[in-house]
Amino acid sequence: MMEFLASLEGSALATWIRESSSIWAYPTVLFLHTIGMATLVGVNAGIDLRILGFAPELPLAPMIRFFPVMWAAFAINALSGTALLIADATTKLTNPVFYVKIVFIALALINLWLVRTRVVRDPLIDKSPVSTNAKILAVTSLIFWLGAITAGRLMAYLGPVSGLQ
Repeated sequence: MMEFLASLEGSALATWIRESSSIWAYPTVLFLHTIGMATLVGVNAGIDLRILGFAPELPLAPMIRFFPVMWAAFAINALSGTALLIADATTKLTNPVFYVKIVFIALALINLWLVRTRVVRDPLIDKSPVSTNAKILAVTSLIFWLGAITAGRLMAYLGPVSGLQ
């Protein structure tokens, strides 16, 4: 396992991202990751807060237009995150916090799909009060994204499991 991770980390792309002095290497990849996350989580949080009753004068149905933006932001995050991951594969992929982050992201994406299909696409969404189930989805969405972001930040401070190296 460690040989595979070392080979990923030793690839030309990983070495360039990690060691290049070019602004187009690590700084740009990290910037793209930050912009993707801010867009995805920010827009998602706005929709969640609207479901929870903030800005009730804004109709929910037109917010369906934001979902392609969120999926594009997720794509940017997935690509930039993969680049950051391979640049430091032996450390990140032996860190249990990384897997906690991935679980939170998976839960948040499933939740996002559920909000889209069960809440925002509901033809009666703006004609009746928001259901308790929709509010539960909004709260869990906020929790999942907060968990993913927190785990991502903790990766810098909580190291890999020593037995895996």
